[in-house]
Amino acid sequence: MGPRFVAIDFETANYAADSACAIGLVRVEDGRIVRQEAHFIRTPTPEFQFTWVHGITWPKVMMAPSFGELWPKIANFFEGVDFAAAHNAGFDERVLKACCARYGIAMPQVPFECSVQMSRAVWSIYPTKLPDVCRHLGIALNHHEALSDARACAEIVIAGHAEMRRKSRIPELLQP
Repeated sequence: MGPRFVAIDFETANYAADSACAIGLVRVEDGRIVRQEAHFIRTPTPEFQFTWVHGITWPKVMMAPSFGELWPKIANFFEGVDFAAAHNAGFDERVLKACCARYGIAMPQVPFECSVQMSRAVWSIYPTKLPDVCRHLGIALNHHEALSDARACAEIVIAGHAEMRRKSRIPELLQP
């Protein structure tokens, strides 16, 4: 039985932490993906600097809901979870905090677990960019597509927790 968590990935329009233009969310319970969603998010401004990374433009998001309008639909992803996971968790946690602050939303009170750190600790993977970890573990990835990145993160965390459980059982299995 694995932890209950939500894997999250944001794509941002520019350097502002509250410029989320896409979000991918994947809910995991008992080691299985049970729900997943992706949404475009209307950014606070039409300034896009990272289209070259993710292909998202102002015309793609200008009719989408703002983060504040989207939140009631996605908040339940965070209910009853042990943690939130992200690849390079500091980035996604910072974006979530900034978006919540902009719209007066209480930040979900869940710790973040980083699949970069897990990849290094469990498998000694270097470099630990998402495509590198996915290649090592045989996980499909369409990098910088929010749902694909969130799903890949979820699969890394599922595999990492399974490997940690397996390793913690090795000494007991060797007992006479």
